[in-house]
Amino acid sequence: MHPKTPPLLLVLLFFAAGEAAGTTLTATPAKLTQSDQEITIRWSDLPSPDGLDHVAIYSPPSSSDRDFLGYIFLNGSASWRSGRGELTLPRLPNLRAPYQFRLFRWPAREYSYHHVDHDGNPLPHGHHRVALSGEVAFAGSAARPEQVHLAFADRADEMRVMFVCADAGKRAVRYGLEKEEEKGWTEVGTEVRTYEQKHMCDTPANDTVGWRDPGFVFDGLMNGLEPGRRYFYKVGSDLGGWSETYSFISRDSEANETIAFLFGDMGTYVPYNTYIRTQDESLSTVKWILRDIEALGDKPAFISHIGDISYARGYAWVWDHFFSQIEPIAANTPYHVCIGNHEYDWPSQPWKPSWSTYGKDGGGECGIPYSVKFRMPGDSVLPTGNGAPDTRNLYYSFDSGVVHFVYMSTETNFVQGSDQHNFLKADLEKVNRSRTPFVVFQGHRPMYTSSNEARDSAMRQQMVQHLEPLLVIYNVTLALWGHVHRYERFCPMKNSQCLNTSSSFVYPGAPVHVVIGMAGQDWQPIWQPRRDHPNVPIFPQPGISMYRGGEFGYTKLAANREKLTLMYVGNHDGQVHDMVEIFSGQTSTEASATEAVNQTKLSSGASAKLKISPIYLEIGGSVMFALMLGFALGFLLRKKREAAQWTPVKNEES
Repeated sequence: MHPKTPPLLLVLLFFAAGEAAGTTLTATPAKLTQSDQEITIRWSDLPSPDGLDHVAIYSPPSSSDRDFLGYIFLNGSASWRSGRGELTLPRLPNLRAPYQFRLFRWPAREYSYHHVDHDGNPLPHGHHRVALSGEVAFAGSAARPEQVHLAFADRADEMRVMFVCADAGKRAVRYGLEKEEEKGWTEVGTEVRTYEQKHMCDTPANDTVGWRDPGFVFDGLMNGLEPGRRYFYKVGSDLGGWSETYSFISRDSEANETIAFLFGDMGTYVPYNTYIRTQDESLSTVKWILRDIEALGDKPAFISHIGDISYARGYAWVWDHFFSQIEPIAANTPYHVCIGNHEYDWPSQPWKPSWSTYGKDGGGECGIPYSVKFRMPGDSVLPTGNGAPDTRNLYYSFDSGVVHFVYMSTETNFVQGSDQHNFLKADLEKVNRSRTPFVVFQGHRPMYTSSNEARDSAMRQQMVQHLEPLLVIYNVTLALWGHVHRYERFCPMKNSQCLNTSSSFVYPGAPVHVVIGMAGQDWQPIWQPRRDHPNVPIFPQPGISMYRGGEFGYTKLAANREKLTLMYVGNHDGQVHDMVEIFSGQTSTEASATEAVNQTKLSSGASAKLKISPIYLEIGGSVMFALMLGFALGFLLRKKREAAQWTPVKNEES
């Protein structure tokens, strides 16, 4: 102590030191095993507790008090006023470093609106620490694989698997048709990539508060797969440890059925307060999709997440939470993505047309974590210009059963003459309609919405000008969009005109547009108000909008050669709340034959009662069979024409 320290300050320092020494904080278990599903935090002997006292969460333990991951208030414990209590956190993701917990006082007089979170709430400042816990580490090898997820590759007989480890040591993928590893499993090697703090283009991604070491991302390609078979696999190494055994159904290019789960803007659940808004509802979306996938048994499916993936926005550990959250579905079902504004946008990005609204939504990540952590089919690449890994996964396509799926980037150049526009045009031109009678087109920002999303109106006009002609000319069935955090289904649109207002019809020559950004993010502007009532809460549903709602959820697509059905499933009950059926105009041979046989049986049953001689029966039977077959086919076509009739639209105020 300095010899001239005032006596009063000595007394204050003495009491502060005594308070810190007397308060205890523990976190258990000290070693998290695979079976441990929560962390328990206990404290005692905290004098004069206050409602703003909190425990902050750190990883690695060397982080400064300022650079916390998040925090939880002590008043979440029923006994907090007594100066002791207990709180639990669900199992946290492995950040390849131990966790540590620190208890802070936060005097009300220091509650400041100059340091706030994403919602404008004051953030703790990391002062007045009174206790810290021991470290909480992960049991076993720190090099064990985490965050396992699948994706389709360029060939139908391939499946890609990606995962994260703490080091860049050699890893492999083992896979086979039998669950027991010894029965003829194949082993393939992996590629490994990572990125560094210097590669981030701005704050908070490149600052100590947002940056955390992402580990190393491994990429393995399982090949030579037999179509439509269940394969088992694991990833890792003998030295660093292996993952558990997962399974998937391989792609079948000759399949006559397609099942997919599609949504946008899901985000991540984080069990503590942090710098940004996180998405609690994303847990329900994953839960219901997992239910639906398990109900499929051995039927193949895939998942499509069209932009605004984790909402990390420059806070690196949120990506770890995201991949841990989706692993139960993504390790067993291919998980496909396209880029959104919250993965990519920053003012320094190369494409800045005068009408764009590209801001700081990416949090300084500039698409780099997205590009390294995922690898989609195709080879679309955009250099970053700062030595960082290239931006990838911008636009691509693949066939799944009877549907051709196309993904685009609304965040990079899509106007006529651009590389992306050229790709989209060439891809749609070569679709094999005899193999895939349906085409589903996907991107992040919507071409149509009745949400009051005024800032994107100029961009939507550009999309209509440059993209809608492709969708109409090449007979795209569905156009799916995110960005608006609601569900809204439009009628088939051509030149801003509605071609059919039914929910079941033969493809009319233009795509049905559906906004499906309702998977987790909760903030959203209101619907467009009535122009003559701008200050009155009246939001009429436009005639081109067939259904709209604010319920969280996802969509399920099911298609065969004859019909594509898109269903909107609500998270609050797991039930279907909207559905559209689009008929291809192609008649399923198998279905027609079955119908013809049934009609023939009915006719045969009636004619058996008649006394007809064998010779007339033989001749008449052939004629009758031909007549009944023609009747059956005509019946099916008539039913489809009836389904295509216009029906009144019910407009509802929301």
